Amino acid sequence: MRIFLVEDNSALADGVTRALAKVGYAIDVADDGEEADSILATQSYDLVVLDLNLPGCDGLEVLRRMRSRGDDAQVLILTARDGVEDRVAGLDLGADDYLTKPFELAELQARVRALLRRSGGSGSPEIHLGGLRFNSVARRAWINDTPQDLPRRELGVLELLLNRAGHVVNKDQIADGLANFDDEISPNAIEIYVSRLRKRLKPAGINIRTVRGLGYLMENR
Repeated sequence: MRIFLVEDNSALADGVTRALAKVGYAIDVADDGEEADSILATQSYDLVVLDLNLPGCDGLEVLRRMRSRGDDAQVLILTARDGVEDRVAGLDLGADDYLTKPFELAELQARVRALLRRSGGSGSPEIHLGGLRFNSVARRAWINDTPQDLPRRELGVLELLLNRAGHVVNKDQIADGLANFDDEISPNAIEIYVSRLRKRLKPAGINIRTVRGLGYLMENR
């Protein structure tokens, strides 16, 4: 899952980035409203965490431009403005949630998980396929009720493929879902992650099939 954090407080941005990256999300960061708008015009994200008090242009204007382009990414407004009028303005422009500063990182992480779960079209945090159970809130996986300790990148690939089970996912989509724009995921690395997952998922009766020239298809055997 890709998250775009727009925050001009470098210490806060660093803390939020480390907290979200630690649990497997790919994070891009901008500290200016105009820069953020330029990036959002060309990049796709699952979630935008958006401060309101930004240089360049404020967060409400960034949000307005997003929605005017038809960008339907989930948006969590993160700001020191706690007035009702600011909340109403953000929600009216299409924000999905609102968190005021100061805040606990645990609450931010919980809201991020809830919004990403909502964007996947599921009201339940758990996905079941064969003998696999994946909880998108805890970001944990079980195979035949045995908990799995997956490395961060493998967990990310599993979540991407599981959310699109029955549909082909190409390497570019996987790379986009795992990497930020300062990072690069090679096709060889993706092949390694998929190969490891194939072995892990065999006891669950799940196969990740290579569709030649197209990508990978997760299916229940």
